[in-house]
Amino acid sequence: MKEEVLRVLDQVRPGLQADGGDVELVDVTEDGIVKVRLKGACGSCPMSTMTLKMGIERAMKEQIPGVKEVVGV
Repeated sequence: MKEEVLRVLDQVRPGLQADGGDVELVDVTEDGIVKVRLKGACGSCPMSTMTLKMGIERAMKEQIPGVKEVVGV
């Protein structure tokens, strides 16, 4: 599943980079929890929770059936 997660992150990354941020994969657990770290402008943005849940998590769940949740670390 890790390769699929990396593929989805590569799809959302250009939008984050356009705003001065980025995302880094930290871990993918066996129970479908994806741990990521928002970097750059995204790490300190007040809208980072929305980016994480409505952007990254939604894309992951749509494309990877085994993903249960995306959390920031």
